[in-house]
Amino acid sequence: MATIVEYTDRKPPQNHYPTKIVSPSRPASCCHAAMEEIGSPHRAAHWEFRYKRCRTCGFTIRVILRACPDVALVASLRETLAHAFQRKVSC
Repeated sequence: MATIVEYTDRKPPQNHYPTKIVSPSRPASCCHAAMEEIGSPHRAAHWEFRYKRCRTCGFTIRVILRACPDVALVASLRETLAHAFQRKVSC
């Protein structure tokens, strides 16, 4: 899954959400209490996520909110299972 976060200690932290975020490579002691949500939830592949960024140092993470099922695959599996357990009736 692609990310807009660049982790580096060579550049200062920058928030250019939604296109790019430059983050320190490691969290600091301030991160536990100073994290804020950035933007709205996004969906990529089969995951829904959002970004959180420390107001103090700029450390950013992507937080997975939930797995999103593949609706077409689930429907196909249901149909296959429904037909698999039907008995063939002969006259």
